[in-house]
Amino acid sequence: MALPFDPKPGTIVICDFRGFIAPEMVKPRPAIVVSPKFRRREKLCTIVPLSTTDPRKVEPYHHLLTLDPPLPYPFDSPTCWVKGDLLYTVSYERLDLPHKREPYSRRTFITRIIGEDDLEKIRICIQHGLGILS
Repeated sequence: MALPFDPKPGTIVICDFRGFIAPEMVKPRPAIVVSPKFRRREKLCTIVPLSTTDPRKVEPYHHLLTLDPPLPYPFDSPTCWVKGDLLYTVSYERLDLPHKREPYSRRTFITRIIGEDDLEKIRICIQHGLGILS
């Protein structure tokens, strides 16, 4: 697994949350990188997870994201929710790019970077999730 490069803000990655304790995220799921690369903070980045399950009640820290084309299976929903209240700083060791595997072939990694408008909306969601905006 381990991402071999510094991902740019807006990059969609798969984060392996195994080892965390419920009610934290506890399984692999897509996430979006929201932090730039910082000097003296090697191999760490800040992400927000994505969920294909609709929130019980949409809050200001949620953002509906449309992915066209969708990510590969098992994350192949055309829409997902940004969970701006669940901000994580994680090691690149937990991160991988989404990938697909065709029959009788190697994995094909997919680099997806969301648009600046969605990234800005996600940053606002994060501020709501942290209580900076109300």
